[in-house]
Amino acid sequence: MTTTRPKTQYLSLLGDSPILIAAIFVAGIGGTFQYGFCASVMTSPSAFIKELVNQTCLQRYSVSLDQWQVSLIWSFTVSIFCIGGLLGSLVSGQLISKYGRKQTLLFSNCVAISGAVLMLLSQRATSFEMIIVGRFLYGINSGVNLAAHTMYIIECAPKNLRGMVGVTPATFLSLGKFSGQLLGISELLGTRERWPWLLAFTGFTALLQLATLPFLPESPSFLLLYRGDRRACDEALRRLWGKHDYSGAVEEMLEEKAALQSVRNHSVMELIQKQTLRWQLLTIIVLFVTMQLCGISSVYFYSYDVFREAGIPEHQLRYANMGTGLCELATSAACFMIVENTGKKVLLFRGYMGMSATLILLTVTLNLQSHFSWMPYCSMFLVFLFIFFFAGGPAGVSAPLPSEMLTQPFKSAGNTLACTISWTLMFLLGILFPFLVINVPETKNLTALEIAAEFQRMHCRSGGERSQSKTEQKPDDTKL
Repeated sequence: MTTTRPKTQYLSLLGDSPILIAAIFVAGIGGTFQYGFCASVMTSPSAFIKELVNQTCLQRYSVSLDQWQVSLIWSFTVSIFCIGGLLGSLVSGQLISKYGRKQTLLFSNCVAISGAVLMLLSQRATSFEMIIVGRFLYGINSGVNLAAHTMYIIECAPKNLRGMVGVTPATFLSLGKFSGQLLGISELLGTRERWPWLLAFTGFTALLQLATLPFLPESPSFLLLYRGDRRACDEALRRLWGKHDYSGAVEEMLEEKAALQSVRNHSVMELIQKQTLRWQLLTIIVLFVTMQLCGISSVYFYSYDVFREAGIPEHQLRYANMGTGLCELATSAACFMIVENTGKKVLLFRGYMGMSATLILLTVTLNLQSHFSWMPYCSMFLVFLFIFFFAGGPAGVSAPLPSEMLTQPFKSAGNTLACTISWTLMFLLGILFPFLVINVPETKNLTALEIAAEFQRMHCRSGGERSQSKTEQKPDDTKL
């Protein structure tokens, strides 16, 4: 009874602030929701996009691409989202400080709408390049939104509700992933005719935020600390907090403004060179490198391939894929309920230990799937369990740690470093994973010489396909 009472009181306090509730949903649907949607939506239409790549090259250049060439273009199409995300995260700090949290979100939505138009017209124009550019614009939008959405919604909430409100960006991110998987099934938008609308769905959420966010106030902290507009700050607090007393919050902001006048923000290089922050720096690097290299990005970018290799029947892949997003969405809500009582360090330890044990069991089930008809479903369950441990630990705990471990002058540098590591490794994993699947042969019960011979056969096969493609083009060249 004592553990549930505080949560009930927090929900009651949140219910007294209807404008704050509206801000949570409006900022979320046009914020981290879009990032989560873009991270998962490419799985369902992958076969149609690959067909478009081949069709474009045949019509424009009269060239039929080899499998490895299609895989390269497909991997780049998926992974360029991360390049845009890195660029967006690097410029987000300047945009947020100069134009404000609300205006930055509105600007970012214009970028998303431009990408959605390209996605929608790509099939009719027979141009896979339009999808690549659209993914890049989506990445910029997501990189900016990750910072702007989180900062806006936390600064709009009273201090006693910031813990609850602060987890909503992660919840909307999980909701975006699940929505991308749900809309991607063949009964909805995952068909040969409707897949461009699936890729363009982010534009509709951007339009929704563009139509509603202007009616909500700007962050009170930005209005007072950066613009010095006390009257606008009071009005924003009155609307957002409703019955809550905000006089004390204004005094705290004024004290913070006076304290920050003599403090400058340090660069990433200064953070790296600071001897007294070595352990904080090392912790940030290890946390964010580990979070990307654990394999979760590959699961979401190429979940169909992962489940197909695990032995799941083709007609059940879409439902297995949808289950990953639902699992993360449910776990992120559970993580919110236990994080204050359990502690972040314990959640990190349990999460990574659980993920390690799950991967060991998954290796066993993959080796036994040819012996038992039910073993592929054990592999699918273990993938869900892997996501459960990830969402219940590293996913919900790692993101805010740079701001919590570093003092105010180094917070910006710490977050920039963390975002750079995350987006860079996500890009490398996204572009390399398909080639690992295609080019790594089965090594079970094979000697080193037999494995070398298998690589040689793969090389000769690729060379033969290229030679055959050139031979098929010679008659056309002769006619010309």
